[in-house]
Amino acid sequence: MRKESCCMFTSGVIGAVLLIMGTGLFVSGLFQTLIHNKLKGEITLTEGSKIFGTWKNPPPPVYMEFFIFNLTNPEEFLEGKAKPHVTTMGPYTYREFRPKHNVSFVHNGTKVAAYTAKIFVFEPEKSVGDPYVDLVTTVNIPAVAVINRLKGARFWVSGPISMFMGSIGTKMSMTHTVQELLWGFKDPLLTRLKTIKPETDEYFGLMLHKNGSDDGEFVYHTGEQNYLDFGRIYTWKGEKMVSFWKTNQSNMINGTDGSSFHPFLTKEERLNVFTPDLCRSIHMRFEKEVELKGIPAYRFTPPRDTLASGKNNPENEGFCVTPNKCLDDGVLDVSVCRNGAPVVVSFPHFHLGDEKYAQAIDGISPVHEHHQTFLDLNPTMGVPVRAMKRAQFNIQLERVSGFPLTRNLNNTIFPILFLNESVVIDDASAARIQKLLLIVTLVSHFPLILVSLGVILVLVSIILAIRFYENKPSAKKDTSYAPVAAKVNDQDEKNGTYIGMMPVDKS
Repeated sequence: MRKESCCMFTSGVIGAVLLIMGTGLFVSGLFQTLIHNKLKGEITLTEGSKIFGTWKNPPPPVYMEFFIFNLTNPEEFLEGKAKPHVTTMGPYTYREFRPKHNVSFVHNGTKVAAYTAKIFVFEPEKSVGDPYVDLVTTVNIPAVAVINRLKGARFWVSGPISMFMGSIGTKMSMTHTVQELLWGFKDPLLTRLKTIKPETDEYFGLMLHKNGSDDGEFVYHTGEQNYLDFGRIYTWKGEKMVSFWKTNQSNMINGTDGSSFHPFLTKEERLNVFTPDLCRSIHMRFEKEVELKGIPAYRFTPPRDTLASGKNNPENEGFCVTPNKCLDDGVLDVSVCRNGAPVVVSFPHFHLGDEKYAQAIDGISPVHEHHQTFLDLNPTMGVPVRAMKRAQFNIQLERVSGFPLTRNLNNTIFPILFLNESVVIDDASAARIQKLLLIVTLVSHFPLILVSLGVILVLVSIILAIRFYENKPSAKKDTSYAPVAAKVNDQDEKNGTYIGMMPVDKS
């Protein structure tokens, strides 16, 4: 009995102490603050931090898929007899290696500068078709670029060039292998122009000179002074802003390069990403919660207003540099940063764009799941666990005075290809993140664990107390009635037997 009462008292006291401590720690948020501060200190672009090595040389494999649009009716389209009909070829998949080089700390170590090289290696087992064999027909992009550069020129300038193009048999369509279209071929028109203008590159390719190149020097915030600045771009090519667009707001370099984000993301955040391919920053919003390889993530995706026209989104007014020729929703004219070539960027199949662009092309059909750009980010660490960057490159075809080759064109945004640059976290990295997230969860919920233990011990103490009082011997004795033997005397005979009360021991 003494042992049981001792256990009852001890469990009650300890349980009460744990309950009070756990509640106090939970209300104060001490442990959560400690683990958050620890993570903020580790997730920085500084020498010795756990994330710096993977930032310089990301372990998850990145794949670039190219989907080429093949024009099946070039004569009918270019003669104005029918709208273009395209079929999709591919994917032609390349493994992309993106090591950072020339990494150096600047501004007293508060920022880090780096170049990111992009190296592409063809992956035949992940591809459909052979880029060295497969032929694709599309519009003559070099010819369109030359004509666009001469748009608005005097007749004595454009006239001789137009005649020259006719003399060498230039047409508005061309057929090449996928390899040539992507990585370059010697174009006869550009070769002839090089004799007139020596700085002209006689080779053309959508990815010409891209293999092994970089997008210039980026300077990033390390995040050491403010965790919200982790990975945020400070300058690109030595500039804090670009100069392609009409307004300062449009020229701002906002956000990260898309490879890293600050920890402790919320669903309400607007994530900004600067993309050199678009020559601008875009923003993303939370769409839904997902999970990959046991890691919870928030999916962020560009909303419709990202590439909306200025009339529907005033933030985008500065991206129209030619008055009265602004494009509608879902497309962006980037000719200002493509040496005047009439390149228009959109999401694949004009996803999130004005319906007229997709309706103008047979074979185009936007599907959200297949053509959406998104980032799946673990909100605790800000680490991308999956990403799909999808973009389509188009050429704007319009009638240009002085060039008979364009007389049947009717201002069509013609699709050339779309790409899908994807990455999924590798198993080793996923396992490390899972372990770290478990530690963060346990430490953050340590006060609740104390509260739970305290509640359990208090309940045990209550149960022991109930049992103790149920089994404790009663202090009162029971009373019974018993007859008393008659005395052998006269009085007995007179009074007879009588009943007396006396205590009876039940034991």
